[in-house]
Amino acid sequence: MKKVISIGISLLLFLGIALLVSSHTEKEDWGFFGHRQINRLAVFTLPPEMIGFYKKNIEFITEHAVDPDKRRYATKHEAVRHYIDADHWGEYPFPDIPRNWTDVLVRYTDVYAVTATNDTLHLIGNDVMKVDKYKLTLGGKDLKKAFRKDSVVLYLSGYNKFYQSHIQPKYYEDEWLLDCDLLQEIFKAQPLHLDCSSAFAVDRFSEYGILPYHLKAMQVRLTNAFKNKDLKKILRLSAEVGHYIGDAHVPLHTTTNYNGQMTNQVGIHGFWESRLLELFSGEYDMFVGRAKYIDEPQDFFWQTILDSHILVDSVLAIEKRLSLSYPKDKQFCFEERLDATIRTQCKEYSRAFHNELKGMVEDRFTTTILSLGSIWYTAWVDAGQPDLIEILNGQEKEATEEKDEELEKAYKGGSIKGRQH
Repeated sequence: MKKVISIGISLLLFLGIALLVSSHTEKEDWGFFGHRQINRLAVFTLPPEMIGFYKKNIEFITEHAVDPDKRRYATKHEAVRHYIDADHWGEYPFPDIPRNWTDVLVRYTDVYAVTATNDTLHLIGNDVMKVDKYKLTLGGKDLKKAFRKDSVVLYLSGYNKFYQSHIQPKYYEDEWLLDCDLLQEIFKAQPLHLDCSSAFAVDRFSEYGILPYHLKAMQVRLTNAFKNKDLKKILRLSAEVGHYIGDAHVPLHTTTNYNGQMTNQVGIHGFWESRLLELFSGEYDMFVGRAKYIDEPQDFFWQTILDSHILVDSVLAIEKRLSLSYPKDKQFCFEERLDATIRTQCKEYSRAFHNELKGMVEDRFTTTILSLGSIWYTAWVDAGQPDLIEILNGQEKEATEEKDEELEKAYKGGSIKGRQH
């Protein structure tokens, strides 16, 4: 039974939140405003044992909230961590998407063997097998070519071990090449001989987004950073997990129609996620309450995705209706931003959209703040509630911030690798 500490929020903290909200200026990097604000405000949901540590490092945690977006310019592996096209895999609540990372990769990774006569055989994958609680039943014309059998059963426990040992470690490699002898091992119990001169696997899942799985991985990493009393990792992971939980609360991060490109509503993503927040977040009630312990983080992250996705149809329908009824010449205006003139939604039009959403943006935004505080709190509790001031005092000099020059160079001079939001 984990100890749960009572959390008090004083008038001083309330005043601190108000000052933080009012500190936003027109010179802020507009695209990053929301993520920075979420990280900053989440600090004030924490218990006394944590808040001193996080307030001491609030500028770092605020500034580095946007590092994951910058990293999208540096590596092709980053973009998929920011979304999940849940509706690509079926209908809400998406029973065909396993909630566990290994399970989803096992289901949606295709495995091929190339024979001595250069025939490529598709042996394993969602399109050529049936999955139940204990086994994979393989089928299809290529299986019949390989073994002269209509079906072959692989027990999930054995195949999962094979996958985790020989395929999953290749996740960040450009090609997932497999050893034929190792692949043959999974069929030996039948017994079956596989004609195989080479073999490879292809990930069919990740291109549609891995956001809830990455959140779970970040939660584990942050817990381990607390356990290891690693100040640099605690700060970096605390900052970055805030970005991903923020994305998970945005409805359009959960759908294939993520920017209205399928319904002639291109630009709706930034309209909902950035423009409304920039204009109206100063009106929101930021007193979100106390961080709470999350009993099952994996379930929590998936419920966040489901709660966001259920709003997608409303977001699209409201914007579509408004765009057809509102005067066309009053929908877009030109504004000065930093050193550029940009075309963006007019304030009055934005207000109309915001009002039609009836508090949706405020609710998702303030829920994110509480969720992030709860993620930090849960990781700290699961790590045994280490003394954070002791960690800070022992490593503060070593944790002096060093700018990631390569990340900044990629962000300022490159283009996004992977899809846009």
